[in-house]
Amino acid sequence: MEGMATPAAPEPLDGLMNDPYGTYAQLRETAPVRRIAGPDGNPAWLVTRYADVRAALADQHLSVDKRHALPGSYRGFSLPPALDANMLNMDPPDHTRIRRLVVKAFTKHRVESLREPIRRTADALLDAIEEKARTHGRADLVAAYAAPLPIAAICDLLGVPATHRIDFTAWTDALIAPDPARPHLAKEAVVAMLGFYTGLVADKRRQPGEDLLSDLIAARDEGDRLSEDELTSLAFLLHFAGYENAVQLIGNAALALLRHPEQLAALRADPARLPGAVEEFMRYDTSAVFSIRRFAREDLTIGGARVAAGETVFLGLGSAGRDPGRFPDPDRLDIGRDASGHLALGHGIHHCVGAPLARLELTIAIGALLERFPDLALGVPEEELRWRPSIRARGLLALPVVF
Repeated sequence: MEGMATPAAPEPLDGLMNDPYGTYAQLRETAPVRRIAGPDGNPAWLVTRYADVRAALADQHLSVDKRHALPGSYRGFSLPPALDANMLNMDPPDHTRIRRLVVKAFTKHRVESLREPIRRTADALLDAIEEKARTHGRADLVAAYAAPLPIAAICDLLGVPATHRIDFTAWTDALIAPDPARPHLAKEAVVAMLGFYTGLVADKRRQPGEDLLSDLIAARDEGDRLSEDELTSLAFLLHFAGYENAVQLIGNAALALLRHPEQLAALRADPARLPGAVEEFMRYDTSAVFSIRRFAREDLTIGGARVAAGETVFLGLGSAGRDPGRFPDPDRLDIGRDASGHLALGHGIHHCVGAPLARLELTIAIGALLERFPDLALGVPEEELRWRPSIRARGLLALPVVF
């Protein structure tokens, strides 16, 4: 484009899988806004410094609407409109309209009402782990705890009956970390999800309850403020994102404590520090490596790099949390640190609408775990831990522990 310097050729960032924070540290020093080959293989920009990421998250010149992408420049996973018409793909005014309805229904009181059910679920899961530990002496905290706890919480929020609660692991893996050798799994997951959420909305319309989804259906049916696709897609977004992010946050936080026994001991000695520790866990090892992709509405400059209209931009949330320009000694877990201002849950108009629930789940999950198992320890050498094969989302496939 006239007046724009030719950008460097995109490079694959394999290091984001093997050594994400080391790779980010190098990028912040040498190329804070770097031309890369994105997750879909197409060229994109990766922004890694805290100040640039925070500014870009609130920049109205960056759009989440795929219609602003250059033709052929972005190849994200294709979803049907009934799953794709959600806030993560919308700019104002549609985004404003839908978010206002969600915030109105997703009240502080509603989130707080989930505290006791989440704690009961956590205790029941820990009971099962404790029973198994008597025989085996070990467990996988991801499969036995970090995954089922958020499923129960988000189902309680949306009013999904216990008989309809399913394991979202297969769907999540198929979309977040698709298997190149079995591409049909992703398509099958989409078909299954579409059927599930369409049926869920129909069930709640026939028999509404005191839950978030019933309130959103009422907003759709009474005021026609949501299209049917927007309603179904919103149920999908709240359910899927609420599950997938929380699983990884819980697993990553538990691992962080097991890797830092002095911090684990400090938290056990003073459980009142848990709310601050939760913010530090999210800063230290967030589940969302990138924000949702953006597209430049016009030619613009980010961190000194010239980004052409229509180009794809990824904002490094994980990198921002480890930027020494914002957080001193960022590679050290410190539950006494003031971690406020981290970007793990976003910033600006797309700040995570479920942030209060994410904080509540993480607080209860870690607190209950530490209360129950005073001698918890990592069950394998760190180098044997297996991570989800995705540079989009950072989470453990399993977290073996011993008692």
